[in-house]
Amino acid sequence: MTLTIATRQSPLALWQTEFVADQLRALHPGLEVRLLPMSTRGDLILDRSLAAIGGKGLFLKELEEAMLAGQADLAVHSMKDVPMTLPEGFELAAILERADPFDAWVSNRYPRFADLPVGAVVGTSSLRRQVQLRSVRPDLVLKDLRGNVNTRLRKLDDEEYDGIVLAVAGLARLGFDDRVAERLTPPRMLPAVAQGAIGIEIQSARADLRALLAPLGHDLTTRCVLAERAMNRLLEGNCQVPIAGHAAVVGDQLHLAGLVGALATQTVIRAEATGALDAPEMLGERVAQDLLAQGAAALLRSAH
Repeated sequence: MTLTIATRQSPLALWQTEFVADQLRALHPGLEVRLLPMSTRGDLILDRSLAAIGGKGLFLKELEEAMLAGQADLAVHSMKDVPMTLPEGFELAAILERADPFDAWVSNRYPRFADLPVGAVVGTSSLRRQVQLRSVRPDLVLKDLRGNVNTRLRKLDDEEYDGIVLAVAGLARLGFDDRVAERLTPPRMLPAVAQGAIGIEIQSARADLRALLAPLGHDLTTRCVLAERAMNRLLEGNCQVPIAGHAAVVGDQLHLAGLVGALATQTVIRAEATGALDAPEMLGERVAQDLLAQGAAALLRSAH
């Protein structure tokens, strides 16, 4: 049997897809796995923020079209890029064990974020990161930063920024662990929903693939991601809205912290709750309702 995996062409996307391919080969000896690297609209338009051009779903469309056309059997994604609702006929067959979910402060000049001088230039196109940075340092000059991890690091090295914020997992997967000056952990910085997790998308009609891929799924990661995505779904979140969320297993329960912000007013609303491991989506909806009760709806309307 031969499987074809559609993937974006960025170095990080290719690393993640090769990782999944290796896992499949190890699980199913004799299985042939090949990659179908593709450029997506989200990869090609780099002069505008994702919020301005339609959101992270632009990283998936071409891969889904390849599956519909029979050119690919499945697609591998960074879960933080996957919209809260997939197109009809598609589903997530497996969510792999999550790597470090947090953000990294990366700088050649300032080893700690707290070392930044007044008016320092920080690079990130993420509204989520921007609103959290501004909430603690309103003096910062925030500049957009698009492109793959290598491109972003090169722009930092060219001294276009005093520092940039990237995902720890992406840096680690590409061998750039030494570029992490400081991990930005909660409560200072909440990560993107599902950050650090890899997901595998298939067509819902492919029951054969569902069974083949099931062993790759990681139960506790899946529960955490389901809680975070349920919160985001109820908030109708996307990359046009500053929303953050992080779930973690604590003992025999699941704890979820969520955040909604408004960049223009530097407003941040937070909520958190603990719930049963076997009801992650209920927990996500509870945290979303708490955020809405605190006034998140008005922030979301203004962002939209």
